[in-house]
Amino acid sequence: MKSIFKISAVSASVIFLMIACSTDDSSTSSTTSVDDDEIVTELHAAYSAFNSEATTIYIDGSQVVIETTGLPNHETVYWGEGHELYREEPDVALTPSIMSSNNNAVTISVDATPNLTGNTVATQLNTIGIAVSGASIFNDQEGAGDLDQAAASLDWTGAHIGPGVYHYHLEPKAFTDDDDNLVGVLLDGVFLYGRKCSATGDYPTDLDASGGHTTSTQYTDGEEEYHYHIINELYSNTGSYVAFAGPYQGY
Repeated sequence: MKSIFKISAVSASVIFLMIACSTDDSSTSSTTSVDDDEIVTELHAAYSAFNSEATTIYIDGSQVVIETTGLPNHETVYWGEGHELYREEPDVALTPSIMSSNNNAVTISVDATPNLTGNTVATQLNTIGIAVSGASIFNDQEGAGDLDQAAASLDWTGAHIGPGVYHYHLEPKAFTDDDDNLVGVLLDGVFLYGRKCSATGDYPTDLDASGGHTTSTQYTDGEEEYHYHIINELYSNTGSYVAFAGPYQGY
């Protein structure tokens, strides 16, 4: 089954000045087969790592629904001066918007059990996943071109705003910096981790074209599971690492 997702942006009053990139549960997944559809009864343990102040995560049949305010729990210049999480970043070429004046709310639905038997699917512009911070993950594209044109506007954790939503293009150093930490979940239901693998403590050497492989993780209790990693290759002039370029494997 292909993942079905919807992206909701409630505020019609926001003028998009920049074309973009345009119930927590710590238990493991459990499924039963009913009429060829997998009915999930418990959230994957990895969802317990998501920012509960920003996200509401729940099961809907064979899907996991993630509703988020899109507002991360870490510092950035994009909070705007006066906010408690504002971070001065004089070298960032700010996009016109600040987080507190935009509606960053996003809802996605992903397969609780990703289908890894079909064709790969290319990523597209806008939200391609939700990070553990609650903010969106975007791919390596900016508008009609590559990310180089927007690199100067990325904050210390590889993110900026446009259109409307605050989102990461690069390794989000606020919560994963050259380590094996969970980054988030993508639209195909596959989890994304940092550059290192928890099963070995080192950079994986067996990644496929999507940056994925099958090993145990810190959330699978010794069981092997297919998942993505941020690929340990510097991206162009950004001096950092693309969060995820695709293609998806779990459709």
